[in-house]
Amino acid sequence: QVQLVESGGGLVQPGGSLRLSCAASGSITSIYDMGWYRQAPGKQRELVAVITSGGSTNYADSVKGRFTISRDNAKNTVYLQMNSLKPEDTAVYYCNADIAARVTTLRYWGQGTQVTVSS
Repeated sequence: QVQLVESGGGLVQPGGSLRLSCAASGSITSIYDMGWYRQAPGKQRELVAVITSGGSTNYADSVKGRFTISRDNAKNTVYLQMNSLKPEDTAVYYCNADIAARVTTLRYWGQGTQVTVSS
């Protein structure tokens, strides 16, 4: 079975930085798009950033210039570097990935990691 395990969340002051990691494991044939979503209290889950297997990226307008998504295909891992953090970035962050196991491709989700930005 395939799993996505996230790490790197925590409490930081405004202006600080965090680096989130998400590693895929299990019976994996190929990993296609990978991404990060977040859900803040009282709000809908929203897309933060995505990266294709070829390295193309897209970002939400609210994080452009501050966040960077990257991936290490050899480690089946996607990262989210978050700089200049603001209180409005406080949310549970979820990674996801489209993963092929044999002939079946499914979208998988991590368990979520809490990011809190507060002074």
